[in-house]
Amino acid sequence: MGSGQVTDSSEPFDWQGKNVTVAGLGVSGVPAAKVLHGLGAVVTVVNDGDDDRARAQAAELEALGVTVRLGDGDSLPEGTELIVTAPGWKPDKPLFSAAGQAGVPVWGDVELAWRLRGRDGRKAAPWLAVTGTNGKTTTVRMLASILKAAGLRTAAVGNIGVSLLDAVLGDEEYDVLAVELSSYQLHWAPSLRAHSAAVLNLAPDHLDWHGSMEAYAADKGRVYEGNQVACVYNVADKLTEDLVREADVEEGCRAIGFTLGTPAPSQLGVVDGILVDRAFVENRQKNAQELAEVSDVDPPAPHNIANALAAAALARAYGVPPQAVRDGLRAFTPDAHRIAKVAEWEGVTWVDDSKATNTHAAEASLASYESIVWIAGGLAKGATFDELVAKSAKRLRAAVLIGADRALIRDALARHAPEVPVVDLDRTDTGAMLQAVTEAKRLAVAGDTVLLAPACASMDMFTNYNQRGDAFAAAVRELGAGA
Repeated sequence: MGSGQVTDSSEPFDWQGKNVTVAGLGVSGVPAAKVLHGLGAVVTVVNDGDDDRARAQAAELEALGVTVRLGDGDSLPEGTELIVTAPGWKPDKPLFSAAGQAGVPVWGDVELAWRLRGRDGRKAAPWLAVTGTNGKTTTVRMLASILKAAGLRTAAVGNIGVSLLDAVLGDEEYDVLAVELSSYQLHWAPSLRAHSAAVLNLAPDHLDWHGSMEAYAADKGRVYEGNQVACVYNVADKLTEDLVREADVEEGCRAIGFTLGTPAPSQLGVVDGILVDRAFVENRQKNAQELAEVSDVDPPAPHNIANALAAAALARAYGVPPQAVRDGLRAFTPDAHRIAKVAEWEGVTWVDDSKATNTHAAEASLASYESIVWIAGGLAKGATFDELVAKSAKRLRAAVLIGADRALIRDALARHAPEVPVVDLDRTDTGAMLQAVTEAKRLAVAGDTVLLAPACASMDMFTNYNQRGDAFAAAVRELGAGA
C-alpha cells in the first residue's frame, strides 16, 4: 500500500457562464443539470432516448432555461468545457471519444458532488465508501444504522438510489456519509478521496461495460485512492487485498481485513458466534473487542455476516464505540428481495433473493441453504455458469429455469449436476413466474427451500429485480392459499 500526499479537490473554476454538457437524463442527469444551472453554468443535456419519459424530463429542464437534445447522445455540443455523465454511459461512446480529442474532461455525478461538498462555508462531511460486486446496498445501510446508533447525523447515499448531490447541497447537514459506489460511478470519479473505504468482493460482472475483468477491478480499486484512515478488504477474496496494496493512500492509512474466521491483528472476524475487532483496539496482538453476536445480524447468512463485519470496520475506523455497532446491527432491517423468507408451508420454505442478479450473488445465496429447488434465469450479461453450478451442485434438489438466457444455466447443470431434475420453461412473459412457482411446488418436498436466486438480470421479463421478486412472492402466496 503506497502513500502519497493527497490534495483536496475543490471547484476547478467559477461556474458562471461555463458551457457544461450533461450526458443522459434520468436519476442522475436531471439533478446534475438543475444543480449546474443553479450555479450559473450554461447547460446542454444530450440523451440517447426520445420517449415520453425523456420528453417530460426535457420539458421540465427547458422551462428552467436548460437546452436538451433528445435522440442525440453521441455528438459533442460545440463549446463544451466539461461533460458530466450519467454513470451507466459506456466509456467507448463516440461522445467521450470526441471529448478526449478535444481535451474536455468527463466527470460523473459523484465527481461533481465531491467537488461541490463544503460549498457556501458548510462543513464537508467525510465519506465512508463501499463498493464490491455484491452486498453494497446492505452494507451501506448497515453502516448508516451503526452511525445513527452512535448519535451521528448521517445518511445512506449514492448508488443506493439517493442522490449524492442532494446530500451535499441539501438543507440538512451531516457529520459523515455512508456512500455506496458502483464501478460505473468510480470510473467517472477521478478525484474522490474517502475517509475510509471497503471493497467487499470482486467477481466478473458488467464486463460488457468495462471490457475486461482487469478494467472492472481497476475501477473498483479507485475507491481506495487517497484513503485517510482505513482500506477495508475481504480476507477471503485476494483480489480485494491486491487492490489495497496497489492503492496510493495518505500517510498512516491502514489495511483492515474482515473474515468469517478468527481474525488476525488488524482484522475483524468471528469467534464462537461473536463479531470481534482486533483492528481498532489497544495492543491488537493480544486483545480483541466484542462488537455483536452473529444473532444480531438479520439474516445471519454467511455473506451477510461478512457485510456486517465490513460495515463495522468502516464505523470503527470513524471512531464509533462497540455498543453502537451492536445497536446499529440490531436496528437494521434488510431490504426486500434479499434472501427474504416469503412463506413456509408443508415443510417447504420459500425464499426471495431476486437481488441475486449475478453468479457471485447467487453462489452466496445458494450457500445459505442445504436442499434447494432453484428458480433461476434471465439476462446473463455475458456471464458463464459452470463454476456456480459446480460449487452448488450438492445443494440442488431440482431447478426451474426461466428467462432469455436460461439455456446457459441448463447446459451448465447438464455438465456439472446431471442428476438434478430440470424444468425448462420456454417463455419470457411475466406470467412465467406463476408457472415456475407451480413447478417448484411440484418438485419440492418437506425440508427443501425453494429459492429464487436468478444469477441473472431481470429486464428480459420484468422492469427490475423488485418486480421479479414481487411476482415470485405473489405466486407463492397464491399457491399457498390453497395448500
